[in-house]
Amino acid sequence: MTRTSFRIALSAAVSASALLAGAASAQTAPQPTPRDDVSVIDEVVVTGTRTPNRSRLDTLSPVDVVTSDDLQNRGTTELAAALAQAVPSLTFQRPSVVDGTDSIRPATLRGLSPDQTLVLVNGTRRHASALVNVNGSVGRGSAAVDLNAIPTGALDRIEVLRDGASAQYGSDAIAGVVNLRLREASSGGGASFTAGRYYTTVDTARAEGRDVEDGTTLTASGWQGFGLGADGFLTLSAEYLQRDPTNRSDLDPRVTPNAVTARFGDPEVEQWTVFANAGLPLGNGWEAYGWTGYQDRDSESAAFPRLANNTNNVVAIYPNGFLPKIAVNSQDLSLAGGLRGEVGEWQADLNLVYGRNALDFRTEESLNSTYGAASPTSFDSGSLIYDQLVLGADLTRQYEIGLHAPLNVAVGLEARRETYEIQAGQPESYNRGPLGGSTALAGGAQGFVGFQPSNEVDEDRTAVGVYLDVEAPVTQQFTVAGAVRFEDYSDFGTATTGKISARYDFTPAFALRGSISTGFRAPSLQQSYFTSTASVIQNGAVVETGTFPATSPVAAVLGAEPLDAETSTNYTLGAVIRLGDFDLTIDAYQIDIEDQIVLSENINRSFSPQVASLLDPLGIQAARFFLNGVDTTTKGVDVVGRYRLDTQAFGDFNFTVAANFNDVEVTRVPTSSSVLNPVPPLFARSRIETIQQGTPDTKVSGNADWSLGRWGLTARATYYGDVVQPGSTAATDYSTGEKTVVDFEGRFQPNERITLALGVDNAFDEYPDAVPAALNANGVLGFPFYSPFGFNGRFVYARVGLNW
Repeated sequence: MTRTSFRIALSAAVSASALLAGAASAQTAPQPTPRDDVSVIDEVVVTGTRTPNRSRLDTLSPVDVVTSDDLQNRGTTELAAALAQAVPSLTFQRPSVVDGTDSIRPATLRGLSPDQTLVLVNGTRRHASALVNVNGSVGRGSAAVDLNAIPTGALDRIEVLRDGASAQYGSDAIAGVVNLRLREASSGGGASFTAGRYYTTVDTARAEGRDVEDGTTLTASGWQGFGLGADGFLTLSAEYLQRDPTNRSDLDPRVTPNAVTARFGDPEVEQWTVFANAGLPLGNGWEAYGWTGYQDRDSESAAFPRLANNTNNVVAIYPNGFLPKIAVNSQDLSLAGGLRGEVGEWQADLNLVYGRNALDFRTEESLNSTYGAASPTSFDSGSLIYDQLVLGADLTRQYEIGLHAPLNVAVGLEARRETYEIQAGQPESYNRGPLGGSTALAGGAQGFVGFQPSNEVDEDRTAVGVYLDVEAPVTQQFTVAGAVRFEDYSDFGTATTGKISARYDFTPAFALRGSISTGFRAPSLQQSYFTSTASVIQNGAVVETGTFPATSPVAAVLGAEPLDAETSTNYTLGAVIRLGDFDLTIDAYQIDIEDQIVLSENINRSFSPQVASLLDPLGIQAARFFLNGVDTTTKGVDVVGRYRLDTQAFGDFNFTVAANFNDVEVTRVPTSSSVLNPVPPLFARSRIETIQQGTPDTKVSGNADWSLGRWGLTARATYYGDVVQPGSTAATDYSTGEKTVVDFEGRFQPNERITLALGVDNAFDEYPDAVPAALNANGVLGFPFYSPFGFNGRFVYARVGLNW
């Protein structure tokens, strides 16, 4: 049996063990308990419903619950990576050599754009990152929430609503909602120290059998609960992370002898994060609450290498060529405060939430060739800043109107103000210096050209939304719910969305549920106003490319129109099965999206003399802009099965099998309004195939947890379907292949306060298929960075956990 066959077999065995356990449970289970009795695996949720005490298996839409223990029992300490391992419909790629996206990496739900998933913290809207993903990564054109800005130690649990929810929560909730619920503790505490390193054998197209040890990662985190008054709480959390870079580049055939000249992998990262969450009863049924968090992250990734004979190298500075570095300092702040209590017969919740993300860019170990030997080698390349202030007011009440249970009614308002700012870098980061008359020399800092004064923006907008949400238990078996929401934006207009859901419990063991909803996503300020000049790699060559707002004169000539909101229609139909300690949910869905906002093709000056005459005065070789006009249909099925088995002799077992089968199809592409002849293409093959094949169409994971006394073990196997990283033609595509990644962790508790863990992620050192040598002229891209599990290989780690 080959190594690959063994891995697939192991994945199947883990999955089958859980299913067989479930089948055995179905044959021997006692009479199922009524729905009013919540079992140990039936967690109460607050996402997707405003009815109190609704359990995970009683919801009208599918909700995944990921606990703090689920996040901890694995090698990665990145929240987004851990969440992707736990939720099959969520994918977290590790892009490289795509500028700021190396550092602020987005996650996707059900293969949709990262900004089509709404992220909440304690039920309130989380602010997005200031970064716009403008290069060739999955999620190109999006500005998403940085999930890794919140440490796992600050969280009690995460609830993932896998259903459209714009009518319930507002813009962005097209694919679903991720609700991060902070830890609430008035006493006790814990700490965790994790150290890990990659021990791997790298087989690229030009070099097999390279034994590599790199990516050393150290994480220290802790939390402590304090009492506030008689019944209040204050929970403090902190985390420090230091991670060395990894490199999985292939050999560069341009140098003799062939050698690695690039750095393709995870960036170098140093970050620290603090969070505080508090609640204090005020009397008369009222409570004050709030939280705050701050993260400072320094990361450094690499651009493409410049060899010694490169036109834009200055031999006097770098006699052997140079590898520019892109350094990003991210400062992320959140502040929230609120009051909740009783107003007559209504439960009221009033809150104010502020969030801000500031990204400061530096280009290091580089130069501006138009300054010659006088060029700086380190550049302040400018800043991106986004902030958001949200006022929320929610009222809920239950009415006794003769139904099986009270009618639950919720009404509310959300008012939001957003600002977006671009600040220019130092002049040498973007200028053409004394040698700038030579058109063979590129201006600005090599690797990442600084933001120019012409790029500077300072824009804002406001939005106000109101909603009505009703849930009616018509009979003991039949529940219906409906929601409607109206929002008014100062920059693009209004949107009205609705949702209707229903559930019928045929028996305590079997139920059907479904929903139909409409959704929308407003164009972000980042998409509306981002502008820059960047060095983009096309067919192995550096092309100076300008990004323009859709309303700019250049974009208008090339075919842009003012941005409008995306709209969607979601359909779900699912079943819930409960048999004793076994439960199974199966949910099918279809998501139709119209007018999705995307980033256009890079339109080169070589396309036509008219395009050249438009771009040449600006000193750029290509242009791109944001636009509406892509329609997609996404169809899929989510399957989640769980079984708990407790034995006195052999310990306690928890089995989970979860799968996502997903298909995304582009059904319409934008049409151009350009007056040029010929008309430049707006959205071509590589962009279409990224949407359709950039995330796995199949992801299946099997997880087994075992504990006996002081010992514990976790085994996890995840199968990923093939992912294509497309080129401009089918001949230039390359793919990851179908892969199975297996993880193990063993734990031992010498006493009640200490836990020792030793584990290995990707135990069998699985990699995506290597990038073919013929498509890798400079050796930079060793593996497809569209890979849904990364491309770093085996990671071995140890963890010491303390609790008190």
